[in-house]
Amino acid sequence: MSDAPVAPESPQNLLAQMERMLAALSADLVQLDAELQPPAPRTEEHWEGGAFNSEAGQP
Repeated sequence: MSDAPVAPESPQNLLAQMERMLAALSADLVQLDAELQPPAPRTEEHWEGGAFNSEAGQP
């Protein structure tokens, strides 16, 4: 066995590169998902006593 440096195209380096790319993709998808989520209702007429009231503000 030789102690030669690992070539850039070695399976270990390709695997490490793929893992970094997948981690970056996952982070991007999490951020995109957060950006695409509809905003939660925050108007005071819909929140009474800390609970959502869908009938609030209706006659």
